[in-house]
Amino acid sequence: MKWIIGAFVFFALFMGVLVFLAMRQEVSLVSKTYYDDELKHSDKMLRISNANALPAKPELSFEGNRVKLSYMQLSQVENGRLTVQRPSKAALDYQFEVKPTAASSQQFELKAWEPGLYRVDFSWSVNGQEYYVEKLLVL
Repeated sequence: MKWIIGAFVFFALFMGVLVFLAMRQEVSLVSKTYYDDELKHSDKMLRISNANALPAKPELSFEGNRVKLSYMQLSQVENGRLTVQRPSKAALDYQFEVKPTAASSQQFELKAWEPGLYRVDFSWSVNGQEYYVEKLLVL
């Protein structure tokens, strides 16, 4: 009888510790406006389709703690925005404005970063036409 009661007490303590640890775990969405972003999904799909139709697409890569954007038509970019998101830690998310330049590439420094998976998005417009590319990169 003592062993059965002891087993129930041990099980209750074990479950209590698991619930305590689970409640302390940080839960963060990819974006704080996740639900609003999903409502705009059809617009995003149109911008992806526009980008896929381009003869030369932008290239996104990491070089050390910098994100490199290579695109031959950077001089024509209007309203460019580069977003770097760490799905597991929102504190490591960044957003940069991409300005037109004669160079074919730009680099953006990540001041705080950790090795792991990042989602890098580049959205821009040229002559009123909107485009969007997205790439998963490992730093």
